[in-house]
Amino acid sequence: MLAVLRNTEFGKDHHIQSVSNLQEFRQAIPIRDYEALKPYIQKVKEGRHNVLWKGRPIYFAKTSGTTSGTKYIPITKDSIPNHINTARNALLSYMADTGNYAFAGGKMIFLSGSPELERVGDVPTGRLSGIVNHHVPKYLRTNQLPSYETNCIEDWETKLDKIVAETIQQNMTLISGIPPWMQMYFDRLIEKSGKPVGELFPNLSVLVQGGVNFEPYKAKLFASVGRPVDTIELFPASEGFFAFQDSMKHEGLLLNTNSGIYFEFVPAAEIFNEHPTRLSLAEVKLGEQYAIIINSNAGLWGYNIGDTIRFVSLNPYRIVVTGRTKHFISAFGEHVIGEEVEAAMLDACKQHNASVVEFTVAPYIASGDGQSYHEWLVEFEKTPDNMEAFVTDLDNALRQRNVYYDDLIAGNILKRLQLSILQPQGFVQYMKSIGKLGGQNKVPRLSNDRKLAEGLTAFVDKRLSSPAI
Repeated sequence: MLAVLRNTEFGKDHHIQSVSNLQEFRQAIPIRDYEALKPYIQKVKEGRHNVLWKGRPIYFAKTSGTTSGTKYIPITKDSIPNHINTARNALLSYMADTGNYAFAGGKMIFLSGSPELERVGDVPTGRLSGIVNHHVPKYLRTNQLPSYETNCIEDWETKLDKIVAETIQQNMTLISGIPPWMQMYFDRLIEKSGKPVGELFPNLSVLVQGGVNFEPYKAKLFASVGRPVDTIELFPASEGFFAFQDSMKHEGLLLNTNSGIYFEFVPAAEIFNEHPTRLSLAEVKLGEQYAIIINSNAGLWGYNIGDTIRFVSLNPYRIVVTGRTKHFISAFGEHVIGEEVEAAMLDACKQHNASVVEFTVAPYIASGDGQSYHEWLVEFEKTPDNMEAFVTDLDNALRQRNVYYDDLIAGNILKRLQLSILQPQGFVQYMKSIGKLGGQNKVPRLSNDRKLAEGLTAFVDKRLSSPAI
């Protein structure tokens, strides 16, 4: 990779020709996000060659950034196999691990973005899932649903109705997508047929999912199916396909260490430092929280992808995704992360035989004499019988996982969390109102400000939520 980099604009700007070891590489290339890389992306858009990688990208993957607006992530001739072959390897690993080959003979659906591409700086551009759709192997094409025409529909609800119409009579054996949008597909199937998904599709045996933590959605998805099915978890992004579940027997996802990406890891607490510690795979430890930094043959160098992980195995390297570097709450110094709130919610739901459709958490900073707190905005599938006890147990579960939050509660700096209950379909209606319904769009689990919480206020069920809760 360095041999290619030396002959690029980026490589010359960063004096890569004089780099001979890892330490010099880290000194030459600082960690950056998309905003810092944007001037080089702009040069590629203007038609320049050999900017970040040799030649020009064969695609731009278009994605929404939380701070940068629309992002254009380069995909090169050298990096496209990372996206295509890793999905294949995940399915082949599942077959080898379980002996289940039968699903490959049935119909498979991939809930994805539109495959229609535009041109940006004469580079074909679209959603990653739409780009990948053009590279589905021929041996899967005949079994792939929905149709190309249906996949091109932009409006999610219109598209969903067409997907249901095309699949409801088919022998569906594998269903793939982001869990909340997979659930919408299941809900629509049940509404149309009056049957559980597993009865409607008796040969359905595999769900392929990724993009968000599966656990908060698992119970409802399995209830919709009506029987157990295997699941394969993936960790793809526009910037690269980083890991996949290679075994049903072991925790975590196999890190994609031989696919054109050189990984570095920064202790999560240091990620916003000017000169954070940068670790190679040889230096990581089990159980620590790390932010992932990638250097790839797509032309991304010292690039902070924004995700945090921890290792659950070092031989082979297996990880679990724990959250986003920008999705946390530390308004009061607590630094609560996604893994902690999701585990706390699962604990409380288990104790109270409750289930949730979706939830998010935001800080509330009191003015005047009032006390500050964390507000949890929750849409329940099954509401707990005793809401007061549920809130207490939820708060205690988070206190057990985060010592800083516990200290703030014990010191009476924060009061116990407050719960706002959203009306049915509240999150769906909110996502629709901001034009982000369906596709690869996800609701952040945590925010360090009130923007998302304020947007959801219009969808709170006033009958069930009150300051008393």
